[in-house]
Amino acid sequence: MRYRELGNTGLRVSEVSFGTWAIGGSWGTVDEREALNGLARAIDAGVNFFDTADVYGDGRAERLLAIATKGRKHDIYIATKFCRAADIHDPQTYSEASVRRFCEASLRRLERDTIDLYQVHCPPHEIIRQGTVFEVLDKLQQEGKIRHYGVSVETVAEGLTAIQYPGVRALQVIFNIFRQKPATELFPQAAAKGVGILVRLPLASGLLTGKFKKTDTFPPDDHRHFNRDGQAFNVGETFAGLPFEKGVELADELRWIAEGRGTMARAAMRWILDFPEVSCVIPGFKNAAQVEDNLATLDVPGFSADERARLQQFYEEKVKPFIRGPY
Repeated sequence: MRYRELGNTGLRVSEVSFGTWAIGGSWGTVDEREALNGLARAIDAGVNFFDTADVYGDGRAERLLAIATKGRKHDIYIATKFCRAADIHDPQTYSEASVRRFCEASLRRLERDTIDLYQVHCPPHEIIRQGTVFEVLDKLQQEGKIRHYGVSVETVAEGLTAIQYPGVRALQVIFNIFRQKPATELFPQAAAKGVGILVRLPLASGLLTGKFKKTDTFPPDDHRHFNRDGQAFNVGETFAGLPFEKGVELADELRWIAEGRGTMARAAMRWILDFPEVSCVIPGFKNAAQVEDNLATLDVPGFSADERARLQQFYEEKVKPFIRGPY
């Protein structure tokens, strides 16, 4: 395993870390025993950072992390998120009383005294602009309930606003071959301020595995079914904001990235890790086999300057015109 600095927090996190949305819920059926096996395999391989949220399975993902990391609280860093268990547009959701309740509930489920990284979970841009939530987080940090805090954002504009607050030490962003905008507009400014970058949805909800066909369907409890067109939350969280059929078509044009890199998935994540501003990539998983496959990203070669230019041109000309929603 290789490790990178998470901005200037002093935390060194595994380049390939893991998100727990899939084992919490909204990605179809979850076998908790398989999920725990996956967590154990990741930890055995040297993964020391996991991202979760209070709403992933209504706390199930946090509880699974508590089981998996028992006795290793100082070795394994956990980032969790808050606000989406309430009305994200209501300013009271970000009041001191409300944020304290969210924080204490997560601490109980995680069975920890301190949260390593506490993130506001995709709040509206106006909430970030107002900044009062960061005053609350400053208090929790001073009390030792959280070590650092950050923001999970939907758009580059939100990220640029968030990093103007000195306490914001990390941004979680959607970034992949289908969503390249952060690289040019956000990464340089975040790096200049010492803000770490966590990359979620590196495979665009599975599109960049190259395994889907246009006729594929998903279970009703999978966000790739119920949020396919942004019916439940930001459309960018599902298939990078692309219409599914178009995404499959575009992924087919990218099969060349797997040459010499094993699989499209590994190649797609390797492309992300080629950006030095990225602290870690946090793919999801449901079992140990998927963990193994994602960890194999570390063994594949990076992309040449010509290949990176080719992928940027592909994004600008063929992908960007079809992305829906603000990003």
